[in-house]
Amino acid sequence: MSTDNTLTHTTANRVARIAANVGVVGLWLWLYQGMFGYLSIIFSREDFRTNQIVLVGVAVLIAVRVRTSLARGGRVLPGRVHPRLDASPQLSVPALTLVLGGSALYLLVERFLDINTISASLFGLASYGLLGLWMEPARWREGLPAALLLLIGALPFGEHLQTFVGYPARIFTAALVRDGLAGAGVASVGVDTILVLENGVSQVDVPCSGVKSLWTGALFLIAATWIERRRLNLRWLLTALAFAALLLAANVARVGVLVVVGQVAGWETVAEMIHVPLGVLGFVVACAAVVVLLRLQPVARGSDCQPDLTRPAWLAPALAAVILAMALVYTPRPQTGLAQAAPTWEFPAGLVTEPMPLRPDEIEWLTRGGANSATRLRFEWRDITGSMILITSNTWRAQHWPERCFEVYGLSLDDSRTYLVAPDFPVRFLSLSDGEGHSLASAAYWFQSAGRTTDDYGTRMWADLALERERWVLVTILFDDVHDPRDPDVQTFYIVLHQTVARNLE
Repeated sequence: MSTDNTLTHTTANRVARIAANVGVVGLWLWLYQGMFGYLSIIFSREDFRTNQIVLVGVAVLIAVRVRTSLARGGRVLPGRVHPRLDASPQLSVPALTLVLGGSALYLLVERFLDINTISASLFGLASYGLLGLWMEPARWREGLPAALLLLIGALPFGEHLQTFVGYPARIFTAALVRDGLAGAGVASVGVDTILVLENGVSQVDVPCSGVKSLWTGALFLIAATWIERRRLNLRWLLTALAFAALLLAANVARVGVLVVVGQVAGWETVAEMIHVPLGVLGFVVACAAVVVLLRLQPVARGSDCQPDLTRPAWLAPALAAVILAMALVYTPRPQTGLAQAAPTWEFPAGLVTEPMPLRPDEIEWLTRGGANSATRLRFEWRDITGSMILITSNTWRAQHWPERCFEVYGLSLDDSRTYLVAPDFPVRFLSLSDGEGHSLASAAYWFQSAGRTTDDYGTRMWADLALERERWVLVTILFDDVHDPRDPDVQTFYIVLHQTVARNLE
């Protein structure tokens, strides 16, 4: 009878632990339920195909690495590798800090920033921290690079890095190249000339495309760190900084060679031909150097005789209570977009326009982004027809990369380059096709404020750092046919539209 009572008591405790763990996980998913829609977009939409491929590659690498580690490890203690659903959470300070700190930052980001990539990153890191409450501590620490690799590979960090860091990095690179050429006696090449030239030959989405190499390099560095079994410590951080410096130096050298060959010597075709080999060569050299630096560091070796952490009975209920409180106080950033009436656009008599309705998904996005107003129009200018949308906003959130919208609607981007209508009026001109090489249409866009016009989204975002924000208008044009940007009628159309927007912003 005593044995039966003991067995019943043990079973009841096991069921209680399972119920508590299921409750914690359920509350966790409730807290982060807003992320699932965003992650479903990342994992399913075609314009995130690069991230999907990287995600599959990282998953395969993790599976192979875990299998190799288990095969090499020999004796494995029960419950030391795989978390057990019937085990109480252990009091691991690093993991608990990641759980609570990541979740608190998630609440702040959702309330004040509403940047999905940051929120998803915090969700991933905090979830790995939650997993650490059941995993063996040494193996949890060993798997941290794999978790970082998944985050950096699956989420569009490359695009965000290009957006946030790309513009100042390009300016810095162009200034270095200009000063270097001036020191060599070539003083006629300015920063703007270098930017336009580099932009004209760099529309290639490969690791050599400037700032994007930092994203690709981060993937390589973390993967190499995990494969080589090196620790994430101060020495590793110095190695990472040295790697970033090497990548940026390689990009400066690449731009310098392109400017000398394409601008100074006048061999623009040669500059286009050597752009990719130069970028790949610089990236490979930097990667080889960082592997050497990693191998100079000691290998991380875990101990088979590490003491078990305590598993207090109060931890699961306390954790559930904290997660529940966070879920209840979760408040997303208020959606205040499209609160103003659309302005009356006074176009010249030669520009015939007809209003077009916004799509429901566009209204939802503009409302969430905080756009002041948005107007979609059908237009006819001489023999040129098409549609355009003008989005007025005081925040960059409501304005975007038009290239992505075109790709979402089934058009492929064949070419994207800057075209100077006037010295202070750059336009981004796009060539669109059906994905099989058949040109379908041309498009163009620019961002315009009362005192500035740019075709660079990063420039638009950095403008919001000013103490007093300006109103900006994103002008996006989709022509019905293929057009030459040098066509006088097209140029006149740009100028007329630019002047109309300028009058509206006065």
